[in-house]
Amino acid sequence: MDAGRRPETQLSFDELGTPLRDTTFVVFDLETTGTRHGADGITEIGAVKVRGGQVLGEFGTFVNPGMPIPPQIVTLTGITTAMVHDAPRIERVLPAFLEFIAGTVLVAHNSGFDTSFMRAACQEHGYLWPRLAVVCTVKLARRVIPREETPSYKLSALAALLGARTTPNHRALDDARATVDVLHSLLERVGGVGVHSLEELLDYLPEVSDAQRKKRGMAADLPATAGVYLFRGPSEEVLYVGTASNLRRRVRQYFTGSESRGRIREMVALAERVDAIECAHSLEAEVRELRLLAAHRPAYNRRSKNTQKSWWVGLTEEAFPRLSVVRIAKDGTLGPFRSQSAAREAADTLSGASGLRTCTQRISTKSPAGTPCVLAEIGRCGAPCDGRQSADEYSPGVAAVAELIAGRGGDPLRAAAQQLELLAEAEHFEQAARHRDELAGLVRAVDRAHRLASLARIPELVAAHPDGNGGWEFAVLRYGRLASAGVARRGTPPMPVVEALVASAETVLPEPGPLFGANGEEVGVLLRWLGRQGVRLVRSSMPWAEPATAAGGWSSWLDLASTATMLETVN
Repeated sequence: MDAGRRPETQLSFDELGTPLRDTTFVVFDLETTGTRHGADGITEIGAVKVRGGQVLGEFGTFVNPGMPIPPQIVTLTGITTAMVHDAPRIERVLPAFLEFIAGTVLVAHNSGFDTSFMRAACQEHGYLWPRLAVVCTVKLARRVIPREETPSYKLSALAALLGARTTPNHRALDDARATVDVLHSLLERVGGVGVHSLEELLDYLPEVSDAQRKKRGMAADLPATAGVYLFRGPSEEVLYVGTASNLRRRVRQYFTGSESRGRIREMVALAERVDAIECAHSLEAEVRELRLLAAHRPAYNRRSKNTQKSWWVGLTEEAFPRLSVVRIAKDGTLGPFRSQSAAREAADTLSGASGLRTCTQRISTKSPAGTPCVLAEIGRCGAPCDGRQSADEYSPGVAAVAELIAGRGGDPLRAAAQQLELLAEAEHFEQAARHRDELAGLVRAVDRAHRLASLARIPELVAAHPDGNGGWEFAVLRYGRLASAGVARRGTPPMPVVEALVASAETVLPEPGPLFGANGEEVGVLLRWLGRQGVRLVRSSMPWAEPATAAGGWSSWLDLASTATMLETVN
């Protein structure tokens, strides 16, 4: 042992971790419309999965960014707006890409750029960006290759220096293939200085503080299984909650160079202990994480600030009901919405389509004495406030909204579409475009609400997903909550496992509201899991069906609206 190295920083045999030859890497690259994640869009994704020097698979697709591609980007990449016109939007690509990278180590050249775009896309569309180890080949090259040996650390320069078989050309898949060759050459070089495992590689990267290394022992006794981990502070407070497919490996990464987030490094410095909760599979871990975030609201989890915040839209109880934005989910309300502004926009669009008033004054059916607003003057409100519209004349709009929320009718959506056609025929194109986008938002909100409610109303549903090794992962759902989870490994009869899980499942009592008391985010997690490839329904206490007469039949219209929005932006 080097006399200058302190004993507490040396890894034990058990801590050497995963050999690099057994580590599965996904090397990926993006092409984008610019450099600002969240503001600019992704136009192409390319990824190569490798292990032990062998290519296991490739992932490549154009992505419709929903905006024009600037001329300078076209010149650089050769990707034009026409080339991505018929490509899927990023929200449709994400599920397949997340499945492709699951359980791997991500690699990218200047990884901060690529991961920031993917993380922003996941956040925008309601997906969790997985907490995977990330290796940046720029940082690794700077450690391995001296400046006098290469003119720069750009991918093109490194590919030429290291003899990559693919020449980078600013196209995602080719650049990913070139980065694979660069990675393998760099790994050969670090092997000469004693880096042979994933943990040693991550520790070899820069920016590992002494405080991080000293606390590596916190991960020593954690299980190498899927689950949830909790970092606890000096007063036993929960600082951070996360999930992992391998708890020991994931927690170790907080004490290596792969962890570069300033707030998380600060959290690690405060942490005194790491607790772990083993889970049967990733779905149980994700649900437990949601519940722990809501229970503890840890200071270093950004998501913990909004775990219980949701908004709903419902009809008020008065002679001339109007749509109101509320925080409490009651029967007959629409939601949940992630923000008050989104709920308000949906309420305004729905009111305009159904002829409901938007004012907040109380109106008497016997002697209305209000003053009509501007909406009445332009014909967008029947003005029940001054007696121009009776309660009987007003009630059809109320009934239509109630039917839409319940999933039994779609008249307000059709009325809004007719208003859109009239605006277009009158050549009020800017107003028509705004109306179209508002209607598209309402359709998506209604569709999501119905999909969540259709799952939450089922008293008990049992589903199974292949575990990838010939076995099954099971989930027992009750009223939109995960009530039990387990696995039947290869060779184990599955049905006895199912019966045991059902018998030991949590008792869930339904509560008032569209989701029967369930948390909307948890129902969404369960819904996405049920939509994964290979999931099978084992049994359900009642049919699982979504309304066909409300927003369910508007998917084609939404595709056309999205295309129209992009074309307007291009022109």
